[in-house]
Amino acid sequence: MASDAVANLADSLAKTQVDEGELSYKGQGLKLDNAQSVEKMVKEIEEFDGLRALRLEGNTIGVEAAQTIAKALETKSDLQCCHWSDMFTGRLRAEIPPALVSLGDALITAGARLKVLDLSDNAFGPDGVKGIEKLLKSAACHTLQELRLNNCGMGIGGGKILAAALTVCHKESSALGAPLQLKVFIAGRNRLENDGATALAHAFQLIGSLEEVHMPQNGINHQGVTALATAMEHNPQLRVLNLNDNTFTKRGAIAMAQALKHLRNVQVINFGDCLVRSEGASAIAETLKEGLPILKELNLSFGEITEEAALEVARSVQHKDQLKRLDLNGNSLGEEGCENLKEVMESMNMGDKLGSLRYQTHSKQKNCIFSTPPSAPRTPDVSSFLSFPSPDKLLRLGAKRSSLIQQQVDVLDVSKTAEAFLKISSVYKEDDAELKSAVLESIDAVLSKAFLTPSFQGLSFVSSLLVMLGLLKSEDKLKPVKVVPGHLQCLEHAVKQSYFPREHITVLNAFMARPNKSLEVCSSARDRLKSTLQKLTPES
Repeated sequence: MASDAVANLADSLAKTQVDEGELSYKGQGLKLDNAQSVEKMVKEIEEFDGLRALRLEGNTIGVEAAQTIAKALETKSDLQCCHWSDMFTGRLRAEIPPALVSLGDALITAGARLKVLDLSDNAFGPDGVKGIEKLLKSAACHTLQELRLNNCGMGIGGGKILAAALTVCHKESSALGAPLQLKVFIAGRNRLENDGATALAHAFQLIGSLEEVHMPQNGINHQGVTALATAMEHNPQLRVLNLNDNTFTKRGAIAMAQALKHLRNVQVINFGDCLVRSEGASAIAETLKEGLPILKELNLSFGEITEEAALEVARSVQHKDQLKRLDLNGNSLGEEGCENLKEVMESMNMGDKLGSLRYQTHSKQKNCIFSTPPSAPRTPDVSSFLSFPSPDKLLRLGAKRSSLIQQQVDVLDVSKTAEAFLKISSVYKEDDAELKSAVLESIDAVLSKAFLTPSFQGLSFVSSLLVMLGLLKSEDKLKPVKVVPGHLQCLEHAVKQSYFPREHITVLNAFMARPNKSLEVCSSARDRLKSTLQKLTPES
C-alpha cells in the first residue's frame, strides 16, 4: 500500500508543479468542459494551504469548469499570481466573459490581493475586458504589480474599458491610502489604435509607477504616440519602453524624444519598425546627448532614417557606458552610409555594439558587406499584415500591395481565403479614401484570383465565410470572428463585382435574411448589404 501511495504522489507531482506556494497545470493540454472534468484539480486547490500562484495556461476551460474552479478559489485569500494565459483555446468567444467573471468574483470573495494577472493569448476581445472589469476595479487589484494582456484582441473599445477600470482602481486604492503601484503593463497585438492608446495613456499618467510598458503592433500613429509620450513623463521609474511596429512618423518621434528627456532610469527602448524618420531620429539623438544615462539597448531599425541622422544617433551614444546594442538595421543608409556608420562606432570603440545592417535602396534592400548576414532580406511584410492587420501596415506595403497579398494567399484553401478576406476588410474605413481604395483593391485581387481559379471551391468559400461571420454553425474547427462594419461593407463591394458568381449571392442572401445577434453591432452596414443582396438575387 505504501508503494501505491508513493506512486500516486509521484504521479501527482509530475502533473502539478509545486514551488513556493505555486500549483501548476501549465501546458497540460487539458480539455475542461464541466464540473466532473475538474474534480481532481478542485480537490488539489482546496487542499493546497497557502496557495499563492495558480498556473492554468495551456489548457482549455469551459464556463461550467471555470465556475467550479472559481468555487474552490473563494477561500484562497493568499493567492497573488494568476498565470491564466492561453486557457480558452477552441472556446467560443461568448464563453470567455462568463468564465472570467466567475473567476474574478471568486478572487474578490476570497479577499485575495493580486500581484500578477496574466491573461495573454486569450483573444477575448472587448467583451473579455468587460469580463475582468469588476475584478480590476476591486480591492483584489489594488496591489497589482504586473498586468499582462498580450494578444487579446481588445480593440479600441476594450482599451477604453481597461483604461477606465485601471483609473477606478487607482483612485479607490489611493483613497484608502495605498495607491495602485502597477509596474509592468503588457498589451501588444491588441489593435488599440489611437483612441485605445490615448485612453490608456491617461490612466498611465495617473498611475505614475510604471517600470515596463510593452505595446507593440497596435496600429498606433502619432496622435496616440504623443499621448503615450506625455504619460511616460509621469512615470519616472520607467526602465523598458517597447512600442515596436507602430507608426510614430516625425511628430510622434519628436514628442517621444521630448518625454525621454525627463526619464533617467530607461534601459531599453524599442522603436523598431516605427517610421521615426530622420527628423525623429535626430530628436532622439539630441535627447541621448544629455539624458538616458543608463541606456542599454536602442532599437531604431526600419525607420526610414537617412545616413546623416543615423550618424547623429551613433555619435550621441558615445558616453553611454552601459550600452550593449544599437540597432539601426534596415534604414535608408546606402552602402557608403553603412560603412560610415561602422567607422563612427569603431572610432568610439563601440563597433561591437552595432547590430547587423541592411540598407534600403528604393524598393530593394542589400546587406552591408561587413555585417553579420541576416537570415533573409526584409520584404514588405505581407504575412505580418495578415497575421495582425492594421491600416498602417496595409498602406506601408506600397503600390504593389494588392499583388503582394494576392501572391501570399493560397486560394486553393477556402478557409485561408475567407480568413484573408476578413483580415483585409477588418481595417476598412469608409471615410479614409486612401485606405478604402487600398482595402478594396486588395479584396478584388484575392477574390478575383480565387473565383477565376478552376479548382476553387466557391460554395465552400461562402460556407467558411458564413461560419466565420457567425451566420452558420461549423462542424469543424472554424471559429467566428468579432464582426466589424468593414467585413460587411467589403462583402457588399465584392458581391457587386463581375468575378463574384451570381449563384453564391442567392446563398448569402438567404443567410443574411435571418436574424442574427452577431451582426447587430453593425446594423447600418448589415442593412446595406442585405439591400444589395436582395437587388442582386435573381427572382425565382
